[in-house]
Amino acid sequence: MNTIDSLTLTRPDDWHLHLRDGAALSAVVPHTARQFARAIVMPNLKPPVTTAAQAVAYRERILAAVPAGLAFEPLMTLYLTDVLAPDEIVRAKTAGVVAVKLYPAGATTNSDAGVTDVRKTYPTLEAMQRAGLPLLVHGEVTDPAIDLFDREKVFIDTQLIPLRRDFPELKIVFEHITTREAAQYVNEASAFTGATITAHHLLYNRNAIFLAAGGGAALRPHYYCLPVLKREEHRRALVDAATSGSTKFFLGTDSAPHPAQLKEHASGCAGCYTALSAIELYAEAFDAVGALDKLEGFASFHGADFYGLPRNTGRVTLRREPWLVPETLPFGDAQLKPLRGGESMQWRLA
Repeated sequence: MNTIDSLTLTRPDDWHLHLRDGAALSAVVPHTARQFARAIVMPNLKPPVTTAAQAVAYRERILAAVPAGLAFEPLMTLYLTDVLAPDEIVRAKTAGVVAVKLYPAGATTNSDAGVTDVRKTYPTLEAMQRAGLPLLVHGEVTDPAIDLFDREKVFIDTQLIPLRRDFPELKIVFEHITTREAAQYVNEASAFTGATITAHHLLYNRNAIFLAAGGGAALRPHYYCLPVLKREEHRRALVDAATSGSTKFFLGTDSAPHPAQLKEHASGCAGCYTALSAIELYAEAFDAVGALDKLEGFASFHGADFYGLPRNTGRVTLRREPWLVPETLPFGDAQLKPLRGGESMQWRLA
């Protein structure tokens, strides 16, 4: 079998990204801008981005952090709350906002202002369906009686299926899917449903959180994310979906920077920082199953097509070239530890 040593792709996009704000924002934007032409930016700041005016102002702060000579377009979102007014959807559409994000209250980082009952948002969802503005869904229930590893599946059964029934033409992106059931649901759903998949959910199962590289027991907080990594059978189902060629699945890193001391804390933050080497991580996952020929569609075409945006025209090249991921990166006044920090990668963005 011939080994591919170089791969040229249409410049990819990231359809799910966290950038934070202030000094932290300035530290991480260059990593994404080097790799991607566009990225959908999550609105879960403190306070959250809930108006078109706030989204426009945030966009300007992001653009100010893009290094000279790099072309990068942030795609802005609003944070759905129980009281987000339908009129704000009209203003958001006019301002160029591309989507609205649903966080179940308490599901993940900075989700305290999220939705307590999706039925309270139905007038706003109706306005979104009319405007053609997609709903981005963090698909987990937050009932403490539900096992953490089952919360995505229960969300499909109790929240997503009824939501889809009530809004059949609302575009919905089931973000960072982690289970076989989610992949199957999206695959069988209408053309109004898509899903993003992260590199870390393609590469790792839940053992990565608890087992060191050599196999010994160790808690590895930089592999802890939400939704949490699942069993190996689910990882394999995600790889099958991502490499299937189906246009319903596309790249979304869910790269989420946190200061290292808060990841390594007694109540450590959830999130993996992958923006530094995102496309290389995806290349590794696709290469592992002999599907590098499917990477361009997944990374560069399917997301743009789902959102009704033009495909990029620039190109990037990946080379099979070992390199060492830095153990730490500057992050404002703190340090940031990227996923795979201190370890070798086999693909490198030229």
